[in-house]
This record gives sequence, C-alpha cells and structure tokens, in this order.
Amino acid sequence: MSLRKNMGTADRIIRTVLALVFIGLIVTQTVSGTVAIILGVLAAVFLVTSFVSFCPLYLPFRLSTRKE
Repeated sequence: MSLRKNMGTADRIIRTVLALVFIGLIVTQTVSGTVAIILGVLAAVFLVTSFVSFCPLYLPFRLSTRKE
C-alpha cells in the first residue's frame, strides 16, 4: 500500500523542532514521569511522520499541507 505524502516542508520543520524540544526537556530532566513518557511518544511520532511526510490524522479530514 502506497501512502500519499500530505505534509509540506513547514509542517515537517515544525514537527522536527517540537520533537527536538521535547527530547531536550526529557534529557535535561525538566520533565519526568508520565509527562516525560507522553512527550517521548509525541517526539517519536513527530519524527517519524516528518521523515515519511505523511500524517495519518490528516486522512479523515482530507487535509494536506503539501503544495501540489
């Protein structure tokens, strides 16, 4: 199954920057416990979706930030 890219450059950059901020907060132990776990999961999701340029949450709403 081929997934169509639906994320533009700005969207990918914002997600990557947020993921790096979340990772920084975890590494510096600014956040811990449940909050750190949630931010870690979000960081992983943001990095993966940025890398593949596809966000599954955009599908039901037929959204795309990618310029065609």
